[in-house]
Amino acid sequence: MIRKAFYFSILLFAVFSNTAAAQDVPIFPKGEKSPNVHHVGNVWLTELNSADSVFSYGTSVAIFDPGARLDWHIHPGGQILIITEGVGYYQEKGKLKQTVRKGEVIKCLPGVEHWHGATPESGVTYIATSPSQRGKTVWLHKVSDEEYGSKK
Repeated sequence: MIRKAFYFSILLFAVFSNTAAAQDVPIFPKGEKSPNVHHVGNVWLTELNSADSVFSYGTSVAIFDPGARLDWHIHPGGQILIITEGVGYYQEKGKLKQTVRKGEVIKCLPGVEHWHGATPESGVTYIATSPSQRGKTVWLHKVSDEEYGSKK
């Protein structure tokens, strides 16, 4: 009887530890480390699909280390961000910086100047989708340390 209880306990432990470990595995690969041209810090990108003649929007996954952030930019056709991990920031020009978290959806309207990235303490991961028919991202200037660190 004790032997059966012991084996049952080991079986339960194996099942629950595998379930917990499986929940920590990312859905998509980390992707390629992006060269620091339009951002500060480490950012990895994975293109899930590129726009084509049937689906006019591209979809990518972006993974940011803590402190990483994109430059100010505009998406001519807009962009949707689906936050899948961590905590980050999103800010539109002239508005307060927002803290964004796993499970939130951000709609970047067409032509609106904005930036997004991770907080200093936490990395952030999101799925981004943008229509391509109005053009690619227009990169502007760096987000200053003051803008990144401010509460505004």
